[in-house]
Amino acid sequence: MADTALKVLETARLILRRLTPEDAEFMLGLLNQPSFIANIGDRGVRTVEQARQLLIQGHIASYERHGYGHYLIELKDGRIPIGTCGLIHREAIGEVDVGYALLPAWWSKGYAFEAASAVMEYGRGPLGLKRIVAVVSPGNTASIRVLEKLGLRYAGPVRLAPETETISLFA
Repeated sequence: MADTALKVLETARLILRRLTPEDAEFMLGLLNQPSFIANIGDRGVRTVEQARQLLIQGHIASYERHGYGHYLIELKDGRIPIGTCGLIHREAIGEVDVGYALLPAWWSKGYAFEAASAVMEYGRGPLGLKRIVAVVSPGNTASIRVLEKLGLRYAGPVRLAPETETISLFA
């Protein structure tokens, strides 16, 4: 499945690797989960080709531009893709944001915390980032618990664009 050259991080139970255009079908499913749309937003991606373009122009371009991005989370056992986790440079707030999204079948098993912890350590260590924040919908209590467990605290409301809803910044 995943080429070892794409592997970025490994934890006790997970492998995080760079996303590729071949992950388009998985991304299409993840982006259209009702929970993703409710908590993160509707990206308007409805076809595998749109998902492929999002990967190329978004995630893969971020690796080239910033040296980091979102990574596919796979279970070590079976190399099953369960979500994404990584770092995004948020132009609107001038910050680097840790984010994650898992398929609902994999919630409440500690995977979001495990992946996000590894990404935070990678950001602060090898990438040399001084500050990593997170943004979250105010009602997303499960993600807020993960962020607090990571050591982040509520820092106030923020908008990523003038026409978007106010969300919570954690730092």
